[in-house]
Amino acid sequence: MTTYIHELKDWPHFTWDASKLAQKLAAVRNRQGRLSGRMEELGIRLKTEANLEALTEEVTKSSEIEGEVLSREQVRSSLARRLGIDIGALTPSERNVEGIVEMMLDATGKYSTPLSAERLFGWQAALFPTGRSGMNKITVGAWRTEASGPMQVVSEPIGRARVHYEAPKAALLADEMKAFIDWFNGEQQIDAVLKAAIAHLWFVTIHPFEDGNGRIARAIADMALARSENSSQRFYSMSAQIRQERNAYYDILEATQKGELDITEWLEWFLDCLDLAFDRADTILASVLRKARFWKKHADQSFNDRQRAMIERLFEGFEGKLTSSKWALLTKSSQDTALRDIDDLVAKGVLTKDAAGGRSTSYSLTDADAANR
Repeated sequence: MTTYIHELKDWPHFTWDASKLAQKLAAVRNRQGRLSGRMEELGIRLKTEANLEALTEEVTKSSEIEGEVLSREQVRSSLARRLGIDIGALTPSERNVEGIVEMMLDATGKYSTPLSAERLFGWQAALFPTGRSGMNKITVGAWRTEASGPMQVVSEPIGRARVHYEAPKAALLADEMKAFIDWFNGEQQIDAVLKAAIAHLWFVTIHPFEDGNGRIARAIADMALARSENSSQRFYSMSAQIRQERNAYYDILEATQKGELDITEWLEWFLDCLDLAFDRADTILASVLRKARFWKKHADQSFNDRQRAMIERLFEGFEGKLTSSKWALLTKSSQDTALRDIDDLVAKGVLTKDAAGGRSTSYSLTDADAANR
């Protein structure tokens, strides 16, 4: 019979080999500081844009890890509206998108505010505004109850299910979460980045909610990372990197939750993942700078809201080819209006007609920097 980490006698007194972590931790801390320094040199406008891009990545990728694909445009628009950033025409957002955006901004924007059960209840309720996860009614805004049965992470079809992990019983949750929250809000002689990694593991091991535990665990880790940087602005996305390593993420969690209280291997994995997340920050920064150069180059030209919105979409990574039909659909305009908008941008040297012509005519940004994104 499998024994889980939370069933061990000394739970939750984690241990680790500091000597094994020292080099990785120093490297991550160094990169963290260098990234913050680079961002400070950008100025307020570009920092704000980089923050928006990183938060958009964090929200969309955290949901993707759980198998939920959110509209990037909706997420970006919701974030921009709440942050007071002008990105032109905004895309209306669905309630579930608004909920996860609200949670992420509360976690990172109010990173110094103490965590509490009520705050966590609010985050989970925001994730499930209808009180349902898919078609299933779930307990929302409260710890899970015995009525929902054992909280298990399983795979394979019913009848051949493999149990990867089973969380503490519902009756234990009040005490378990009090211990976690007290620790998270308290002062310990632990590096703040390591505290983020421990908080992530500890929360997801308790699994206090009927659903939403993974996304909330990652929001808590982001909150702790914001504390480690003393900044609410995010310039990298840990969830985007975890999404890249989704299988490894679940494997290390399972191995740790079935192991001993020495969590050195989990901490090493977290530090490696964070280090790679900083690489993605370079991509975000490059994208922001490309856009800045583009708008500076075309500063003396006028664009309507539809044109500005579509140019932004092209920078964001447009799916497939841009055609007049897609333009009309996305801007909710007529085909004639779409063609006029496009022809105007071609005349201004912003768009170039792609090689294939006729009914399949498509367009790309002329700017080589943007086109090669």
